[in-house]
Amino acid sequence: MPERFLCRMITLRNICKSFTSQVLFEDASLQLNDGDRFVLVGPNGAGKSTLFKMLLGQEECDEGEISFKKGAVIGYLPQENPPVSDESIISSVLDGAEDFDGRLAAEGKSILMGLGFKVKDFDRPINTLSGGLAMRAALAKLLLKKPDLLLLDEPTNHLDLESLKWLEDYLQHYQGAVFSISHDRDFINKTSKAIVALQEHKLKIYYGDYEHYLKQRDDEKAKLLSAWKRQQEEIAQMEDFIARNRVRASTASRVQSMIKRLEKIERIELPAESKTVKMHFPQPMRTATKVLELKGVSKIYPIEGHEPLKVYENFDFVLERGQKMVFVGHNGAGKSTLLKMLAGAIPPDTGDRILGLNVKTGYFSQHHTDMLDARKTVLQEAMDNDRMNPELMVRTVLGAFLFHGDDVYKPVSVLSGGEKSRLMLVKLLLDPPNVLLMDEPTTHLDMASADALISALKDFEGTICFISHDVYFINAIADSVVHVENGKTTVYPGNYDYFLYRMRQAEKAEEPMQPFAQEKNNKKTCGYGSWAEKKQRDAEVRKKARRRETIKKEIDRIKSEVAKLAEKMASPEIYSDYIQVQEISGKISAMEKQIADYSDELDLLDLEALEEN
Repeated sequence: MPERFLCRMITLRNICKSFTSQVLFEDASLQLNDGDRFVLVGPNGAGKSTLFKMLLGQEECDEGEISFKKGAVIGYLPQENPPVSDESIISSVLDGAEDFDGRLAAEGKSILMGLGFKVKDFDRPINTLSGGLAMRAALAKLLLKKPDLLLLDEPTNHLDLESLKWLEDYLQHYQGAVFSISHDRDFINKTSKAIVALQEHKLKIYYGDYEHYLKQRDDEKAKLLSAWKRQQEEIAQMEDFIARNRVRASTASRVQSMIKRLEKIERIELPAESKTVKMHFPQPMRTATKVLELKGVSKIYPIEGHEPLKVYENFDFVLERGQKMVFVGHNGAGKSTLLKMLAGAIPPDTGDRILGLNVKTGYFSQHHTDMLDARKTVLQEAMDNDRMNPELMVRTVLGAFLFHGDDVYKPVSVLSGGEKSRLMLVKLLLDPPNVLLMDEPTTHLDMASADALISALKDFEGTICFISHDVYFINAIADSVVHVENGKTTVYPGNYDYFLYRMRQAEKAEEPMQPFAQEKNNKKTCGYGSWAEKKQRDAEVRKKARRRETIKKEIDRIKSEVAKLAEKMASPEIYSDYIQVQEISGKISAMEKQIADYSDELDLLDLEALEEN
């Protein structure tokens, strides 16, 4: 069969992998083709990063086979700890490549700017960057090389909203294959065509977006549970018959036959329930209306060999009881500085930080080293607060956050990023504040933990102020968006989607008015045709409303067809037939393109409806 039909990039056949008593993979199989957009999901510790290491040859599978397309180039972005050197950023990104016409350097600089670097940053040595910026530089270097396959382990962890949006657009148009590990739902939906779920030590593909994957998974669980119950009833009936008739000579042969049938039954096993974080913030003491205020503050950072960086000057900010605010703005706009000044983590150079009556703040830093003592154990760090909580209570809370048994005696220094994030949340719960200030709280959390945090924060009656690049998290929590820019803040009531709508409206207002629109406006002001125009507008509104309903029904219908095709492709007889797989994949891609086109049209109609209201 010609290679162009197969287009296989990587094939995993019946791989097995264990560490001591922990089984990660058991007869797991997966095929990744040219141009595929897959995202790998699963709970922390399930083996996602280990799978990537096996694909890179850094780990060997115990059994099975991993084969690659001949000559395929693989690029890998680790989750953290990128290599650093005294090279400049631009030199590191170009990596010694010959660039006779300057095209490569121009493209590298364009990628760096998309990821939030400024032109003045290009000559900075890599070893002077923060860990997050060093990761961005490593990502830029990887993207410039354009490998056949990108392996990205949590690529959004170190991005802000603007650079995240840029990366999403870049990956949507990337020519090679992309295989990501991510817990960011919005990123998953925008950059992938299928979810690869690591569950029960197997790899299973679910075509469609993340919400569709959840529905399919829940449907499968419901069917399995129903089949298990039926089988248990059948087994109980057979065992009852055997017990009642074992001693009767007249039914001895039937009993023996029943015993053989019972032994041959292939028992349905229910998967073990995944351990999930249980999170609930105690309802806080009521505060004054004004909980936190910055009055006349200034903040300047000295930079060796350069002019000092003036972030805020004579700046005022007020946070009121019950608000749930998110800070947004480009990289370096001052979001983290503002949050740290509110939290008291850094003092302003001038001006005052004023706490309201009964206010107790809790600060969650995205840089765990700021808040955790690496020399302590998990239990010691959890007990380190002013409340003198009993050890039994502390261990109970730690258990709810998946620190079981001897895990509480682990040194903080050996914890993963997700474990450190959970430990910081434990510390907040054990010494509960009424004002939560959080910098990227979902970074390193798996989806189940992030969902538990969202649920807890929705029920929290105190005040929340946070920074996040996770659009799903922002829309779930924030009731107002604070745009930070040039040392000033603008507050927009509503969630992040509404903020983006307002930004688009502002951009439109700055565009020059088209002649037709100007003529139409002049007619209005002169009073001509106002009744006829109103009648026409009302008809247009009704027409657009009907079109919106039609599109929604079409999207649901196509998604249902995609689910049927995906289920068909997952069957063993089809999965082994590469021609049929290719044909079905083509149909699914065409349908997904149709869904995307309908979704774009629906977004436009929704925005027009908002404008008309």
